[in-house]
Amino acid sequence: RSLAQLVTPDLLVSPSSQDGDLGSECPEDRGNWTGRLDFLLSCIGYCVGLGNVWRFPYRAYTNGGGAFLVPYFIMLAICGIPIFFMELSLGQFSSLGPLAVWKISPLFKGVGMGTILIVSLVAIYYNMIIAYVLFYLFASLTSDLPWQHCGNWWNTDLCLDHHVIKGGNTTFPVNITNTVSPSEEYWSRYVLHIQGSSGIGDPGRIRWNLCLCLLLSWTIVYLCILKGVKSSGKVVYFTATFPYLILVMLLIRGVTLEGAWKGIRFYLTPQFDHLLSSKVWIEAALQIFYSLGVGFGGLLTFASYNTFHQNIYRDTFIVTLGNAITSILAGFAIFSVLGYMSQELGVPVNQVAKAGPGLAFVVYPQAMTMLPLSPFWSFLFFFMLLTLGLDSQFAFMETIVTAVTDEFPYYLRPKKASFSAVICIALFLMGLILTTEGGMYWLVLLDDYSAGFGLMVVVITTCLVVTRVYGMKRFCRDIHMMLGFKPGPYFRTCWMVLSPATMMALLVYNIVKYQPSEYGSYRFPTWAEVLGILMGVLSCLMIPLGMVVAVLREEGTLWERVQQASRPAMDWGPSLEENRTGMYVASLAGSQSPKPLMVHMRKYGGITSYENTAIEVDREMEEEEEESMM
Repeated sequence: RSLAQLVTPDLLVSPSSQDGDLGSECPEDRGNWTGRLDFLLSCIGYCVGLGNVWRFPYRAYTNGGGAFLVPYFIMLAICGIPIFFMELSLGQFSSLGPLAVWKISPLFKGVGMGTILIVSLVAIYYNMIIAYVLFYLFASLTSDLPWQHCGNWWNTDLCLDHHVIKGGNTTFPVNITNTVSPSEEYWSRYVLHIQGSSGIGDPGRIRWNLCLCLLLSWTIVYLCILKGVKSSGKVVYFTATFPYLILVMLLIRGVTLEGAWKGIRFYLTPQFDHLLSSKVWIEAALQIFYSLGVGFGGLLTFASYNTFHQNIYRDTFIVTLGNAITSILAGFAIFSVLGYMSQELGVPVNQVAKAGPGLAFVVYPQAMTMLPLSPFWSFLFFFMLLTLGLDSQFAFMETIVTAVTDEFPYYLRPKKASFSAVICIALFLMGLILTTEGGMYWLVLLDDYSAGFGLMVVVITTCLVVTRVYGMKRFCRDIHMMLGFKPGPYFRTCWMVLSPATMMALLVYNIVKYQPSEYGSYRFPTWAEVLGILMGVLSCLMIPLGMVVAVLREEGTLWERVQQASRPAMDWGPSLEENRTGMYVASLAGSQSPKPLMVHMRKYGGITSYENTAIEVDREMEEEEEESMM
């Protein structure tokens, strides 16, 4: 009996054997990535989203053109890369989702709840944008684009078709200041039918074609995350790589148009005087912050499906730099076409340049109508937007599902597919208000407030808890155990000082420079603003709420309770027993071991390089203990 037990490694012991509790504790059924590139491509797909195409080029052009790249890369180094690496490390080390990972310091579990709230709000409206893209994708499947000419039922007298100006002999100057392009009217009067609503308080009727597009986009998302990372990890092979192919095609097409250099000059001419204003630095930091998707829990979730020794250090640099390069490339593709368009219309570039949905659904489609083979280019452009948006949406959904299933693994993990369905349906129903005639107002409200200062507070808190409460030394030791080396002084300085300080500055700036939302010339009423601010505040309020709950669960005086709750939970650490070396060995249920490493070697055979690390870490800790005794 004793011999047999020595031979069988614990991982092979069936749950019915004497080690009953170990079998039930093991998150065997959580799943992992199946291929080597699944994780990397998922991260790239998640980070490279719509913002790279419609936010970055415009931000660069308004904030000093080429000079904007200076603060952009500095901010990437100060608060992009370090926070990215921190989030991946937390996820991979613990193999837990964004809620359960707070075993690291149960007092702050509210941060995880705040994250989930933010991600849910974002997922609702992000999928509506994908629905608009689908709408345009189907509309492009014609020989003649519907937003090419005036004279449709939705057009007004203000509509002016540029084909007419070019065709007619324009001896008299055409006054185009108070005219509207057909694509603009198509977007606002046909797709949105916004004239049916007087404002955010009067949503009007549901637009059924938009509603069906939203249903379709939720269905696509659901089918892709049906089996968790096993299915979405395969879909990203297409959705993360294909946009690059299309981007290169659009880039080549754009650069070969006449007038393209006009736009590119506009985009890249450096105006270094801009670097003296704080606004540019803040904009750069915001751009990094949102385009890398830190704080949304997506990175943490993806990393939690990695094997314990995956080299996330290398992956961090691949993804963050790849993301930056994509943004810059997209700028060329967008601005070359804008330059061509400004030449065609005879107006300066800054009059056609726009950001956000206006660029994707008004300006770019209008430019497409000027090209030969316009439906083909239009289809390609919207197909690119679709693939860019989808993999970011997978990440949001995976985050929500993983977070909740890791909290209740016994009930939910076996029923993950049906649980995902419930969440998709719930978010679809909440998003129905966005398909009404006044839905765009709601979308703008969600976009402005859901992930504003709430997200910053979440990230700042995470950063401070990991470095101050959990302890920098311990965190570096965990990474050492996982990757075989300690993070260098660059990462430590950023985590301790630079990143939190930069984000605090961002937060303060956001509050001081607060401007109420607007859409075009429409100003939002006060109650809508209050609602928006409440959305942000609610995610912050989760933190103190979580603290109260955590403190009530402990025993003793208030201070003792707080101290207890801020220490890592008993079972904090790597999820598989074979990775629990050093201080983490005896803390899993079902493992009682006198001298950690000896047992470890007896169970799993010889010493690997990571066991070597474990020996070093053990020795370090013993020395530290001796020091503290003296």
